Amino acid sequence: MGDLIAFEDASFRYGTREILANVTFALAPGSFHFLTGPSGSGKTTLLKLCYLALRPSAGRMLVRGRDAAEMASDDIARLRQRIGVVHQDCTFLDHLTVRENIALPLRVMGRRLEQHRGDLDDLIGWVGLRDRAEAYPPELSGGERQRAALARAVIGDPDLIIADEPTGNVDWDMAERLMRLLVELNRLGKSILLATHDLSLIRATKSQASVRVLRLKDARMQLAGADL
Repeated sequence: MGDLIAFEDASFRYGTREILANVTFALAPGSFHFLTGPSGSGKTTLLKLCYLALRPSAGRMLVRGRDAAEMASDDIARLRQRIGVVHQDCTFLDHLTVRENIALPLRVMGRRLEQHRGDLDDLIGWVGLRDRAEAYPPELSGGERQRAALARAVIGDPDLIIADEPTGNVDWDMAERLMRLLVELNRLGKSILLATHDLSLIRATKSQASVRVLRLKDARMQLAGADL
């Protein structure tokens, strides 16, 4: 099986500013990558490229071996359904319950919720929100919101989960709990790409899973050393 996503000397410019330059790396099925680097180094831009919200200004980005620049919008939409995304500042529809918010991707995919009710209940229990399933987003704590966001990202059974600073707004105990969930997903075969500036979180996770650490600096990518 080939790489899920591969970059070949990919660059991205916003106006005259070069945000990413000559980035080359690949996300293999079942891999776990951390993406780190100082603020403004291009981490969020790279994640947006990975979940197909942006395309490179130069170089190539291959998605399952196909050049993203040559894909029709319908193809891009289908591929994005195979990617789950967790944002740091996760947003929900406040008039829907936690259960309804988590189930939204299934509706977007045109699936019948009745056929997935058992999976939905299991997932809500797995992230520890069984007693909050009928609550509304404004009633949730920061940690509960992040767990709901993770459940929403994986309900469609994606191949790749992308998370942008998912532990940035929670305490250390909740950060560890979220990482345990992500490690378990990786053990189930999901590829993980997680951006964070928290090196202690990376060190803690390296004791639980086989991970690689990518570092962005001055718009360029480097593989972080073992002494991180």
